[in-house]
Parts: sequence; structure tokens; C-alpha cells
Amino acid sequence: MSDDDDLFGGTGETRTRLPERDGADGYGGGRRSGRRSSSRSLVTVIGVVVLLIAAIAFANRDDSSSDDSGDTNGNKDTQAAPTAPTGEKPVSGKNGGIPAGYAKSEQGAQSAAANYAVALGSAEMFDKSKRDGILKAIMAPSSVPKFKADLDKAYSADFFKNVGLNANGSTPSGYQFVSRTSPIGTRVTDFADGKATVATWCGGLLGLAGERSTKPVTSSWFTITMKLTWTDGDWKITTHTQKDGPAPVPGDDRASGSEEIADAVEGYGGFTYAR
Repeated sequence: MSDDDDLFGGTGETRTRLPERDGADGYGGGRRSGRRSSSRSLVTVIGVVVLLIAAIAFANRDDSSSDDSGDTNGNKDTQAAPTAPTGEKPVSGKNGGIPAGYAKSEQGAQSAAANYAVALGSAEMFDKSKRDGILKAIMAPSSVPKFKADLDKAYSADFFKNVGLNANGSTPSGYQFVSRTSPIGTRVTDFADGKATVATWCGGLLGLAGERSTKPVTSSWFTITMKLTWTDGDWKITTHTQKDGPAPVPGDDRASGSEEIADAVEGYGGFTYAR
């Protein structure tokens, strides 16, 4: 797979400092009411490849506390690093359509974790060929076989049916399947010797947009903690865990109709996240 073969259907080269779009990506984020379904929880787990052994369940959650982030020189503070961009040059490369070529620094590790969360939480993970490409692009080579085998079992006909898809994972005629993960912020909890642990706070969307959908698009909040290693000149995932929240108090937003949601998914591209 060449770097020009975008798994997400386009490019959305956008810096956190100044959001821009030069095309429609197949991933991104959005906001809806605070209602959450069990299906959202299931796909959140699978989408970010967190609970591989327990697959499709939140039974094995990471409840451990995380240290606060430090600066790029490795000096730890008592507060997390600011969300605002620091001026570091954003990534310019791609690997299978996923941003690549991160700096070997805390900032680079945070950028990698954010972009990898987006890829793993995308609708493309429900297509085996695209899923295999995503894993190859972002996982450490030694971790790919197990992740691939476990996910092939997890993405079963029963699971697809549970989220409203056809038995083969395709979207029923007349509907649009939505699965997006949008990072809110990141922090480094460990960084040394070519290894990093990064926690990424995310919002997610999941559901089937359509006039008669029984699986409407709902939102959820979760935190993914990834362990990364510097491999072949870039950051790659070795393993990760997930826990619910932090979740804000739901607002008074009016829930949009299925057509409006479908149009938004088609019309709004995602971002490339960079520190």
C-alpha cells in the first residue's frame, strides 16, 4: 500500500493551531446530545483496539491514575501540557493515508497517539482489508499478528448485527454508518529510552444514520492510554488500554435528524492532529 492510498478517503491536513481542510477525510469528530448506547460502548472498545482479549466489552478497564505531562525536555511539571500548539513543525508524511513521520520527542509521541486514536476509531476498521492496513501502518511489527487475529475474531457477524450492519460488515442500503473518534487532548505519563506512554482524551460518535434506523448516532467520552515505541524512525503502538470519561454534563442541544447527521458526516472532513 503506497502513501498515496488514503484509507480514509481523502486528506484533512489540519494543525491544531489553525484548522483547515483541503479535502474530506473519512474520520473526524462532531457533537451531539449526551445520550449514549451500549452499541457505542462496544464499538468504542473495538474501534480503538483496546480490549482484545475480552473483545467487545468494557470489562477490562484501566483504572490506574496517570502522571501529569511534562515539557519536551523531559522535565515533569505538576500540570498537564497545554492543549495549544507549541510551534513544532507538524507531520508532513503519510503511511497508508495515516499521518506519519513524527518527531522523536514527547510532542511527537502525543501527535502520534492522537492520530492513531482517530484511525483506530474510524469506520474503516469494520472493513477487514482496510483494518489490516491500519494495523500495519501504526502498530509495532511484533504486535501486529496478535492484534490482527484477535480483531478478526471480534468483528464477527453477531457483532456487526448488534451495531446495525449486515453480517459481512457492510452498511444496509439507505443508511450511513458512522464511527468517528475525535481527540480532545493528550498528555505524556512516561517518556524514556525510545518509549512513551500517552493518554488521549477522546469524544466518539457511533451509529447508523437513516430515517428508520434503530441504532441512531450517539456520543461517548473515553480516555485511551497507548504505549508507544520508536521503531524504524517513527512511533508505533505496542499496546494500550481504555477507560470511560471524563464525560461533561450533557448540554441542551437539540438532537439532529438522521439526514442532517448523514450530511454532516459526508460534508465535514477530519483533522491531522499535531502538537
